[in-house]
Amino acid sequence: MERSRLPVIFLMLIVAFAAAAQEKEDNYIGFKGGISIPQLSSSDTNELSRDYKSRVAPNFGAFFDIGVARRTSVQFEVNYAGQGGKRDGIQPVTQPIPGLPALPTGNYYYANFKNTAKLTYLEIPALVKYRFGKKEKPRIYVNGGIYYGYLLKADTVSEGSSTLYLDRDGRVPVVLPPNGDPFPAIPFDATTDIKDELNKNNFGLTGGGGIEIPHKRNYFVIDARIAYGLVSIQKDTALNGNSKTGNLVISFGYAFGLKK
Repeated sequence: MERSRLPVIFLMLIVAFAAAAQEKEDNYIGFKGGISIPQLSSSDTNELSRDYKSRVAPNFGAFFDIGVARRTSVQFEVNYAGQGGKRDGIQPVTQPIPGLPALPTGNYYYANFKNTAKLTYLEIPALVKYRFGKKEKPRIYVNGGIYYGYLLKADTVSEGSSTLYLDRDGRVPVVLPPNGDPFPAIPFDATTDIKDELNKNNFGLTGGGGIEIPHKRNYFVIDARIAYGLVSIQKDTALNGNSKTGNLVISFGYAFGLKK
């Protein structure tokens, strides 16, 4: 190669790198909030962890969107995230019942009431984000990554009143001797702290997509995402079951462009 061409090639490389730097996504800091639709999933048939359905909870926080390449960024977040689930109908009673003997471990009295597991985590996702289109116009994006969750609060909230049964189908009522009268209905309105029964740390996978709507150097964002926890939330899985967190989050936010 002739030495006279080296300065030209070097200059071309500089121009190429400069162009790549100009095409790199900008950096943003933003805030978002919305609703979480969480559900506890269980891989076993334990009476204490089965049959939970979705509930609605808040989800909000802040994010830092760091451009790393053309249309590509890495997004870190800190979120207040509602998790948990609810169960309505005949289910096991875990607290002692006055006037009735305790049953052997793994056996329960049953009653018809509503029970909601309200779990709150501080979640820190790390996502790779890829956009389609030009940033001067609304852009669709996809993202995916992992998250870490730290348990802040965990309660079960029960509501309703019911008589008691010996089976989960409600066919065998608990009766009182000597006349065999049904056990009187008892109230189940209570809030119970279960934080000590759960693991403080949670890890999982998350991903989804959304749309960015430009506003000067900033943007509005509408984001939809699903997440699935990989760690059992219970400490004692043999007694309390093996449940994992999961949710759908729909949020709205605004991001401020940072000066380079």
